[in-house]
Amino acid sequence: MNTTAVRRLLPQAADWRAVRRQPGRDLLAGLTVAIVALPLALGFGVASGLGAAAGLVTAVVAGTLAALFGGSNLQVSGPTGAMTVVLVPIVAAYGPSGVLTVGLLAGLILILLALVRAGQVARYIPAPVIEGFTAGIAAVILLQQIPAALGVQVHGERVLTMAGQAVAAFVAAPRWPSLLIALAVAAAMLVGARWRPTVPFSLLAVAAVTVTTVATGLPTATIGALPASLPAPSLAFLDPAAVPALATAAIAVAALAALESLLSATVADGMSVGQRHDPDRELFGQGVANLVTPLFGGVPATAAIARTAVNVRAGATSRLAALSHAVILAVILVAAAPLVARIPLAALAGVLIATAVRMVEVSALTALARASRSDGAVMALTAATTVLLDLVTAVLVGLVVAGGLALRKIAQTVRLDRVPLDTGDHRAEEQALLAEHIVAYRLDGPLFFAAAHRFLLELSEVADVRVVILRMSRVSTIDASGAMVLRDVVQRLERRGIVVHLSGLRPEHRKALTAYGLLPRLDGLGRVFSDTPEAIAAARTALGQVDRARDDGVTP
Repeated sequence: MNTTAVRRLLPQAADWRAVRRQPGRDLLAGLTVAIVALPLALGFGVASGLGAAAGLVTAVVAGTLAALFGGSNLQVSGPTGAMTVVLVPIVAAYGPSGVLTVGLLAGLILILLALVRAGQVARYIPAPVIEGFTAGIAAVILLQQIPAALGVQVHGERVLTMAGQAVAAFVAAPRWPSLLIALAVAAAMLVGARWRPTVPFSLLAVAAVTVTTVATGLPTATIGALPASLPAPSLAFLDPAAVPALATAAIAVAALAALESLLSATVADGMSVGQRHDPDRELFGQGVANLVTPLFGGVPATAAIARTAVNVRAGATSRLAALSHAVILAVILVAAAPLVARIPLAALAGVLIATAVRMVEVSALTALARASRSDGAVMALTAATTVLLDLVTAVLVGLVVAGGLALRKIAQTVRLDRVPLDTGDHRAEEQALLAEHIVAYRLDGPLFFAAAHRFLLELSEVADVRVVILRMSRVSTIDASGAMVLRDVVQRLERRGIVVHLSGLRPEHRKALTAYGLLPRLDGLGRVFSDTPEAIAAARTALGQVDRARDDGVTP
């Protein structure tokens, strides 16, 4: 890897020129995002299984490093609901040290992806997969919060099972304070967002219920003690022997971090004027953030679409806003840890329930479902797989199904049309003979594996013909399967005594046909022509010679 490839991923001078333009506006945006991010960071830390402190540390460390090294001026990073969904089963299987190791490995993978310039991949993910993925994440986040909202503790590998167990435990021994707190916070956020979108109702609601529970002594579980500073960096969690077993989980986390971060950066570009992110630098920034954050006990991080949107709406113009948001959270960690420790877990559950509800854009889902049945099916399948299995499997399943449906649609566009010959000034008798014995077919579209079989069936059924001219000028692509099928078609026709001519073959298609031996053989027989008129003339000449030989009693 040359130094130029690495240098292009590092912070640029232009990043800091933008910081000097409107620092006051960026600092205000950073404060706004920090107010929104605080309850989310705490909630996602708890939901991940590593605790509220881990969520806050992640928001501080990953938020700082991603702001410095990332490829977007507006992106805000930290713990997210999507990442929490992936981490819960890892915590259950390998414990907190497993999660930290996965984060470290994921950071290395992301840096490698940046070095090989893999940042352009996200643009090829279909919209139905993204919407289904988002809806599935929202459902999983909501289901994850049911135990905390009901004030019960349950354990399990599947969110549906845990939610069912939590409901059963609540019915057996109701804990109304926790449920009322969660519902109050969620309602305040959902109603308040419609009434005054710019007011941080999440923080206000959490503060209000915290004061209420402390004043009244309501029996409800709280966050508990938090460290008053960032812990010292350490690699004590790393067990080299466990790395092979955690490699698959690390790939899943890296894939999710890459996907969510690049999608978030694209959303930020669309919400702003004149801002364009560098996808490879964004992967590098997320890689650095995830490489360092586990050293401080933080969970794997990614860009947060909701917090990034708040940042843009608050008027951010440079990465100073995201950087200041992380600094403000660090100050809260140092100065207000005792107060934060008293926040009820049910209040954080309410925050995440409201967040999950707001993640689902009903209009987007409805539009996709109405656009086509196939898009609706892909979206529903991706969402269901997300809930029942896991996020990475859901994306893979969605991509495979969407790709298969897309190939099916493309294959259906391939046409094999019988076209009239350019007969010119020939006598009617000769035209009748030509029409009976020489047929020209025009191939339109890609001749590839998904369409080749249908092409074989159609062309092999040609009857009462002595010469077939295949007009290839409108074939957009030929893959190995298409070349092999074309060779088989020609051989089948020739076994029936039908001569095949090719016309208008593009230079880029010659390699595939040569590899399967078709082009050299037809070329040696003089049956490959630059255009259709030449092929027609050659067919006429060949048929005339055959007919004259037959009239003279000579076997052709």
